Amino acid sequence: MTRHHAKTFYFASHVLPPQKRSDAYAVYAFCRYVDDQIDLAPDEAVRLRAFTELRELLDVVYSSTGKSETFMARLPWLTAFQETIQRRVIPKKYFEDLLVGVEMDRGPVRIQTWDELDKYCYHVASVVGLIMVHVLTEPSPELLKPAGDLGTAMQLTNILRDIREDWQRDRLYLPFDELEKFGLNTEDIALERETDAFRAMMRFQIGRARAYYSYAELGIAALPNDGSRFCVRLMSTIYGAILDEIERADYQIHRGRVKVSFARKLWLAIKSWCGPYR
Repeated sequence: MTRHHAKTFYFASHVLPPQKRSDAYAVYAFCRYVDDQIDLAPDEAVRLRAFTELRELLDVVYSSTGKSETFMARLPWLTAFQETIQRRVIPKKYFEDLLVGVEMDRGPVRIQTWDELDKYCYHVASVVGLIMVHVLTEPSPELLKPAGDLGTAMQLTNILRDIREDWQRDRLYLPFDELEKFGLNTEDIALERETDAFRAMMRFQIGRARAYYSYAELGIAALPNDGSRFCVRLMSTIYGAILDEIERADYQIHRGRVKVSFARKLWLAIKSWCGPYR
């Protein structure tokens, strides 16, 4: 699942110790399953049933017995996931918060303010960073806050890369009040107008995302030097490079999905490995 759906993370994960890598894949399997249950639901009735089932699934995994033949029979990754949360002592609240975030994607999505977007980023991305702290090391305040910041940075990067795809799914994550400040509206997004105002807005959003990558640096430096630090730094570097690619494309994100080539990923990996802070 990780190899197919999370190519950047899969690429970076190979430097992790085997048990940490396996646990990270198990966490990803759950997160991916959650996304698919909601995004691939054919209608609202099925989606509502999926939310009920996902909460039941979490209850089963965190229960004293933790066994359910119904779930175990059709989710081959579930045993690994349960073993991971027990081994790493991952709080159930993080996964509950993740479900809240996925529920925020129901129906048409329109974000009004930065505060609203910040909350969304926490629920769909920052909590994953908090979970990964538990997978990679003992959690502490000096690690949890930067991990959340890195999650926000990566989610903002996704949002900027996927504006067109999200709009096609009736989702717009760019805050309305910030669009208005640049003289933009939903029609500009719908008609894919690549104007100077759009470019200025994108520069502003990219600057914000880069600030969050910067906030995460102290936390990355404090991770264990057993591959964990390098893995997260490489993830941060590759995801940050997506912003470079958007700039290189002159913000023309409507003309095809911007991505970092495998060759550049390799170069960034070598550069990160040879850097002073690996």
